Amino acid sequence: MRAETIAKQRSRRAAAKRSSPKRQAGSQRVRERNCSVARTLDILSDAWAFLVIREAFFGAKRFETFRSSLGLPRATLTERLKRLTEQGIFRQERYSETSQRVDYRLTEAGLDLYPSFMALMQFGDRWLVGPKGPPLRLIHNTCNSMCHPVVACSACLEEVTARRVTYRDGPGAGFSYIHPARRARRSSDPSQYLRGRPSSVSNTLQMIGDRWSFLIIREAFLGSRRFDRLQAELKIASNILSDRLARLVTTGILARRRYQNQPERFEYRLTDMGKDLYGALITMMAWGDRWLSRDGPPIGLTHRDCGKDFTPVVICDRCHKPIRSHHMRYQLNYDPQDFGAPEVEHPGNTGVSSA
Repeated sequence: MRAETIAKQRSRRAAAKRSSPKRQAGSQRVRERNCSVARTLDILSDAWAFLVIREAFFGAKRFETFRSSLGLPRATLTERLKRLTEQGIFRQERYSETSQRVDYRLTEAGLDLYPSFMALMQFGDRWLVGPKGPPLRLIHNTCNSMCHPVVACSACLEEVTARRVTYRDGPGAGFSYIHPARRARRSSDPSQYLRGRPSSVSNTLQMIGDRWSFLIIREAFLGSRRFDRLQAELKIASNILSDRLARLVTTGILARRRYQNQPERFEYRLTDMGKDLYGALITMMAWGDRWLSRDGPPIGLTHRDCGKDFTPVVICDRCHKPIRSHHMRYQLNYDPQDFGAPEVEHPGNTGVSSA
């Protein structure tokens, strides 16, 4: 009897040891590929954080302006502004020396998100607009022309596509352990991206802003096409992978092709629409390289057409000059009052535009 009791005690101690927080943390750690685009998307895949940044590009600075434009609960907006300030996207500036209230102004890093917004906007303009056309018409002040931003090679200023670019490991390449909670974190409801004003960037992120969907698209650009390969690369549950693949096929990003009959097997290839996301992805990568990659870029890019290494830049299709927020003005192709969003004071000549 005593031996049986001792055995039970040992069994309980072993079970407790296996289930201890310290052991659980070690056993559940997951390695993920170092990726600057994923780091950028960790910010933009939160729909409410994205909307706050978008309204800042439209000129919003004060708490009540953000709230009235987006209809967010006060607690939600307070939390997102605090987080974005801690992440270095916003800085606080008091109205005056005697006031306790603050403006939220985009920092250099925040303003540097503008080219990524432009690249995402161009994808949305090409693939996701209705019969009325794009929500915005952009005018580049530098050349005073209506323009369509283009993702280009910094060396030759020619447009880049996935097929004309090779990649190699950069100094920040490799894998890092991440906290399980980060992988388990639920994405925002995709419909939240459509709050406020119509936006081609919102339409694009509604499709790819979900973290798992983006990671699948990234792996597709890296050459992964089959279910088992994607599952091995991403360490993703099979039901989640099946759901995201089905969604990406339905939206036209991926095409499902059978490659084996018995047993039946399929692979997933980027469509022309999916391949057109390349410019937006490498533009977000460039931002992540600059602001979030302490060990250097995980990936180096070479443009086959000119044979040089490059950093993606977003340029005007007319004058080929880099696009910055203070270089742009725009014309609205909608009535902002129809969407509950106040128009900025000078939409025809704004120093901080938006997508």
